Amino acid sequence: MISVADATQIIFSHLFQSKSETVSLAESMGRVLDEPIYADRDVPPFNRVAMDGIAVSWIALENGAKSFVIEGIQSAGAPQKQLTDKTKCMEVMTGAMLPIGTDVVIRYEDITIADGVAQLNELDFQFMQNIHKQGIDATMGSELLKPGMKLSSAEVALLASVGKADVHVKSLPVVAIISTGDELVEVDTAPAPHQIRRSNSYALYAALQANGIKASMHHITDDATKLEAGLKEILNHSDVMILSGGISKGKFDFVPQVLEKLGVRKLFHHVSQRPGKPFWFGASTDGKTIFALPGNPVSTFMCFYRYVQPWLSRSLGTKSVEMSATLKSDFTFQPNLSYFLQVGIEITDGQLWATPLPGGGSGDFANLSEVDGFLELPLGKTTFQRGETFPYFSFR
Repeated sequence: MISVADATQIIFSHLFQSKSETVSLAESMGRVLDEPIYADRDVPPFNRVAMDGIAVSWIALENGAKSFVIEGIQSAGAPQKQLTDKTKCMEVMTGAMLPIGTDVVIRYEDITIADGVAQLNELDFQFMQNIHKQGIDATMGSELLKPGMKLSSAEVALLASVGKADVHVKSLPVVAIISTGDELVEVDTAPAPHQIRRSNSYALYAALQANGIKASMHHITDDATKLEAGLKEILNHSDVMILSGGISKGKFDFVPQVLEKLGVRKLFHHVSQRPGKPFWFGASTDGKTIFALPGNPVSTFMCFYRYVQPWLSRSLGTKSVEMSATLKSDFTFQPNLSYFLQVGIEITDGQLWATPLPGGGSGDFANLSEVDGFLELPLGKTTFQRGETFPYFSFR
């Protein structure tokens, strides 16, 4: 049995070797950028009107002008116009080019218009007021996005603004989720008294989907022959297999021996942690990665967020933020194991506080809806006091 730290190091030494691929802008959400993005022109590309109102000359204001005859209208999307008489003004719309000869925009709220004349209601104005200056956000050629960034809707908008119809992103692994067990039935099936519905597969599918991966789902019964045939076929068409169940010491837990029979090298089996102690990890000679997680729902859930998700982030080159949270109340755990303590999170005075919500053990996933994540409590101690800070892994 190895430590959590050693298990993490072994897993991180077997990363998926991602390549670069091109996707359309519409398909780029959630993907990891694999190219630098530069501004193809100044941002904004012109002095942009930031408020609906009138544009006037600063010199006219300095000379004490309080009313302006309206000379015309500059609308958004129209070619730039010019104010020919600096004692006059031009109506301007938000997003429009600032007319030549003007350098102050005064909101409609600060003027009164009657008979084609704009009368100032306020007299305190500043040079270049309500104007989004050309190039103030970024100049042409400046780097806007760096490789390794996970694209959100904000970055997609930025990509669109610089004309990136196609985007170079990191390729995603082909992932297969495999549940095992004769007791499991599909979610749309009424289970018999001795059966339960497949929930782990859908939890893993949803967690992977949040990482931009659409995995395939499979179920294999507790039959060594069927398991070997099924896993061999799935392994041939996948980069990563995530199994749930069949790895403990039961008489029908065939997964470890079947995997090794298929040429998958065991890198560890059993980690000094709770939940998830029977966790098995291995790799094939051709670079396939296999996570065999314990079948208890909470064990599967926590092992994914503690090991699989960080492995994915590191494989794709994304920056993962290491978080920590502070215990809000004392907690005691006797076994000499690392403990993944379910917690609820609140922020007080800028500090992340974690309230223990231990639940009913690794089979109690009903309370996960109340849990925000878990603290990793280290082995070697039994009492954990309020005010102590530990690594925190979020589900949310």
